[in-house]
Amino acid sequence: MQTHVRYFPEKKQTLKWLALWLINTVALLLLPYLMSSVVIDSFGAALLAALVLGLINALVKPALVLLTLPVTVLTLGLFIFVLNGLVFWFVSGLVPGFYVAGFWSAIAAATLYSVISWALSTLFLEN
Repeated sequence: MQTHVRYFPEKKQTLKWLALWLINTVALLLLPYLMSSVVIDSFGAALLAALVLGLINALVKPALVLLTLPVTVLTLGLFIFVLNGLVFWFVSGLVPGFYVAGFWSAIAAATLYSVISWALSTLFLEN
């Protein structure tokens, strides 16, 4: 007798997205301990900031990368750091309870956030 195992790929994908959102939230919560120029008032502010960062990175940033492609090529890809910092700084202006001191702090925080998020994703998520 053969048993049927029900598999719901959309449920697994949803859980993966939620786990990634939580990992990005934890990465944001670690930033104030590593940089004094980043302030996060609460866990809720970090959750909202991670969500807004994810949405902007998924929906708006590809168009920004395309529009700034000539500058990015001219700077051998270094302009991506500036773009990441600008997006990070913009989100800090949108989300109450999430503050970044300035432009250069935003570039450093965005870079550090990316590294922490990548490391945590590598540790806790399957490919």
